[in-house]
Amino acid sequence: METKTYRIVTFGCQMNEHDSEILAGILEKMGYQRTESDEADVTLFNTCCVRENAAQRLYGHVASLKRIKKTKPDAIIGVCGCLPQQPGEAAALMRQLAHVDLVFGTHNTHRLPELIARFKETGKPICEILAEGDVVEDIPVKRASQLKAWVTIMHGCNNFCSYCIVPYVRGREKSRQMSDILAELSMLGNAGVREVTLLGQNVNSYGKDLDGQPDFADLLRAANGVPGIERIRFQTSHPRDVTTKLIQTMADCEKVCEHLHLPLQAGSDRVLRLMNRGYTVAHYLNIVDGLRHAMPEISLTTDIIVGFPGESAADFEDTLAVMKAVRYDSAFTFAYSPRKGTPAAASNEQVDAAIKQERLQQLINLQNGISLELNQAETGRVHEILVEGPSQREETVWVGRTRSNKLVHFNYEVGMAVGQTIKVLITEGQTHTLYGTRQS
Repeated sequence: METKTYRIVTFGCQMNEHDSEILAGILEKMGYQRTESDEADVTLFNTCCVRENAAQRLYGHVASLKRIKKTKPDAIIGVCGCLPQQPGEAAALMRQLAHVDLVFGTHNTHRLPELIARFKETGKPICEILAEGDVVEDIPVKRASQLKAWVTIMHGCNNFCSYCIVPYVRGREKSRQMSDILAELSMLGNAGVREVTLLGQNVNSYGKDLDGQPDFADLLRAANGVPGIERIRFQTSHPRDVTTKLIQTMADCEKVCEHLHLPLQAGSDRVLRLMNRGYTVAHYLNIVDGLRHAMPEISLTTDIIVGFPGESAADFEDTLAVMKAVRYDSAFTFAYSPRKGTPAAASNEQVDAAIKQERLQQLINLQNGISLELNQAETGRVHEILVEGPSQREETVWVGRTRSNKLVHFNYEVGMAVGQTIKVLITEGQTHTLYGTRQS
């Protein structure tokens, strides 16, 4: 009997990456095996719509498979994830890409076996988009790593930032039961996973839909007691939901890593109001002070958008000032990209593209300088590293991360094993990477 194969092409964030692990788990339970060939029996494109270029890239990728349907008519091509969930996008996909067989959204991933079965039975393209979805447990997962794992603790978002499409495509916030999360963590710890990242669109609002009990700090404290798990990370956090209790819990729990990704988005109170972010710069800086007081070794990373509609030169200077004050270890920086269906996209104060690119480059240059200074200051320090394995460029050089989430390169030594925790002396700091030698 010929082996059936599948391929998954993923666009977007860690949530999408983990969704693809779930899609892979479902397909492997159905008897399919992974391949990187574009002639797979099932090819799924798991999409993102947060950035416009991701949607544009998708159409190019899917269009290139039209030839496959001619040589292999039984091959199934599907588009899923966030993009089809947007109003009108699923119909546009079916209309413009006639060789696509399946289109489904973020709320019915678990129904993939039924969708494939229906298509095989009828031979007709299937489009299924659910407006809302329930939390479904016990879905098979094929994880990309045996050392580290993503664990979704909640779905959706209630914030409705004026630039963001996520609440429209992921739905309202729905938290998983703590008992189900802890059971998954225990299973992972028993299976040899050493580091977990708790995922949510707004991870620290966990539990609000469970009558506020437990909250995210309670979940962190419980996760800290799971045997086998050595490191706990989480993302993405919203500044509005960073409480004193959460900061103290992070400091108290030895497995919770000293790193927080805390999106700023803008350093101007006026722009933050336009973005509907729900906090001020002063409030944000107060959080930073609290984190650094409780955890002096914490590394902070962030997201920043430049060129938001109505952003003035003075607003942008305010953002630069906050970056200089906080001194992030690294930052994901973006030029504002309108997303259809969001309030910001309808604004008549769009910033000129050339101005956006100029500001973006200033932002990148500033952050690169700060990152280099902070990494150079690591020289001479010893860090605890979780060994991940050989680097992509050289087998004799291995990599791992500090608890503060900095990538470290070091020379392989006989007996070194993936998943091992070692001490590394940092000998050089570059903009995005540290280099070091193992200490006995």
